[in-house]
Formats: sequence, structure tokens, C-alpha cells
Amino acid sequence: MQAIQSQFWAVRDYLSPVLKESKFKEHGRITPEEFVAAGDFLVYKFPVWSWEKGDASKARDFLPADKQYLLTRGVPCLRRATSLAYTDADEDAERLLSFGDPSAGGEADEWVETHAGRATNADSAANPGVIDDIPDLDGDDHGIAGGVSAISLAEETPDLDDIPDMEEDDLEEKDEATASKPAAVVDSSKIEVAKGNLLQVRTYDVMITYDKYYQTPRVWLIGYDENGTPLTPQKIFQDISADHAHKTVTIEQFLHSTSLQAASVHPCKHASVMKKVIERMNNSVVEEQLSRRKGGASSPSKEASKKKWPFTRKVSGSGKDDKALTGEDDEVEGMRVDFYLVVFLKFIASIVPTIEVDSTTSF
Repeated sequence: MQAIQSQFWAVRDYLSPVLKESKFKEHGRITPEEFVAAGDFLVYKFPVWSWEKGDASKARDFLPADKQYLLTRGVPCLRRATSLAYTDADEDAERLLSFGDPSAGGEADEWVETHAGRATNADSAANPGVIDDIPDLDGDDHGIAGGVSAISLAEETPDLDDIPDMEEDDLEEKDEATASKPAAVVDSSKIEVAKGNLLQVRTYDVMITYDKYYQTPRVWLIGYDENGTPLTPQKIFQDISADHAHKTVTIEQFLHSTSLQAASVHPCKHASVMKKVIERMNNSVVEEQLSRRKGGASSPSKEASKKKWPFTRKVSGSGKDDKALTGEDDEVEGMRVDFYLVVFLKFIASIVPTIEVDSTTSF
């Protein structure tokens, strides 16, 4: 059934027209040219991303031959998505904690403890168990002083001539431990998986392609365990939010390969979600640009100086640029399309919360 569905999607994608008009603010969709521009900006600002060609037989003619899709490797995944699940059951109940001495007058600090009834697990990195108290050495100064004073420095230093010479040639011939041995090859299947308080870190290769039918980017995931072995689909879904696993995230044939299978976040809702996110961010950017115009080029308002959005283009100089700053007969630019993928990755991070796909957190 899934193979038939994949064939249907491929035919539908082939017959779909290529978007020519920019509609990223109105509908959340972008053209192939805007996808390339946004990808160039992502690669320039965050070098962990790079453009890839892919299989030549699977190349899309509406994209440059050397810019078919974006790729980043070794994205860490430190924990499973199930560890983020929160319920109102007894084991996840909340408890109010009070710190301080109420009898001393004043108000004590109160904190909410979540997962109050959950049993701790000492066999994990998050809960390493109880660590024994380390004894204090402050009271043992006399013992240390006594040990130092017992060291005798009066012994006679031996004459260096009495030390026999060591012939390096004889050691190399007689000592078999110094002989070079071929490196042993270790079978990765026999390596024991890390246990106890050692953190098991999975890694993912993340790809971003352009979906011609939905006219939005599309994310693909390929996972590896601690030993570099590819993850099975069941293990990949452990790192996907329960609201999206087996629903919007499925295992499909990668668009730019003839044999590669990868987990894909289906883009059917991408445009509507991106439209809402872009509307909110664009309104903030427009307000910031208008405040700059009212304050002038040389003396921006206090509010604009406190909140600087990176989604705008700096304007300086004289003539037309100065006229644009005054806000005469010109509309504000708002959010630029080359920031599309930066915002898009923040949206994808909500679907795969434990996979650190958003490398733009500091931007």
C-alpha cells in the first residue's frame, strides 16, 4: 500500500507546475529560486549545512545541478522523545515545595516540583544515583605534616657513573613488547552498548529538499546509533513526537537517491504553519522598521535599539536611502525570504524535539 502511495505522490509531483510567483508571506509557499536563496543564506550563516548534488538521474531540472538539496551530518540526539512525555497521572503529579524558615518572618520561596511521584532510576545519565560524601581533609593537617617530616633528604645521592648503560639496540632485539603488531580489527556488532551513567548519543543526517507539489521545503532524517550503525524505523520513531510518528513522519524513498530510505516529515501542513509564523514575525519586523523611520537614521528610538531583528536589511547612505528611512512614499520591506529556512528549522524542531536540527538557536 505504501509503495502505491509513493508512486502516486511521484506522479503528482511530476505533473505539478513550478511556482513562479513569490507567495511566502501570503501563503507560506516559496519558489525554487527562493529556496536556493534561503539555502545559500543558511549555508553562509551556518556552515554545518552544505549543498549536495545527489543522484544525477534524480536531479530536478528547476534547481541548479549543484544545489539539489541541503545536508548536515552528525546532528546529536541525546534522549528519546518519550522522556519528554508529560501526563497528569499520579506518577507525574506536581508538588509545592517551600524553602526558608517561616518562623523568621518574611515569605519563604515556593517552587513547584514536577514528576513528584516518579521513581528515580539510578541506571541512567540523568540519575547517576547517590554519591557518597567525600571526607573533609581540613582536620587531618597533623597527619599530612607528619608524613612530610618523615621524608629523609639526607640519604646520599648515587653516583651517575654507577648506573649501568642501557644499550637501545639490545632492547629492540630482545624485548618482544616493542615489536610492532598489526592493529586488531574490531567487529562493530560485538561492541557492547553503553550502559549505566554513560550517555547513549544517537546522531542523524538531516536533509532539506524542495517539494514541488506543496511548494515548501521537506525534511528527511537518517539515524545512527552510538556505534555508527543505521537505526531501524522503529528506533527512529522513538525520537519523533508521539503526535507525529507514523502520521506526518513516515519512512519513504529519498527523492535524490535510487536506494536510500529515510524518515520524512510530510509537508502537507508546512505552508499553513509557516504562514502563521511568518505573519507574526513579519508584524514585529515591520513595527521595528517603522520605529526606526520615525526615530530617524541617526537617532533610532529606544525601543528599536533594545530590540534588533536580524530579519531586516540595513539601509545607509544618502539620497534614495535617506528617503526610505523617512518613510516617504515607500513601504517597509518586512521579513526577507532568505530567512525562510531559519524559521522553518525552528518549526521542525517542535516535531523532533530531541534531535537538535535547529542550529540557528543563537541567531
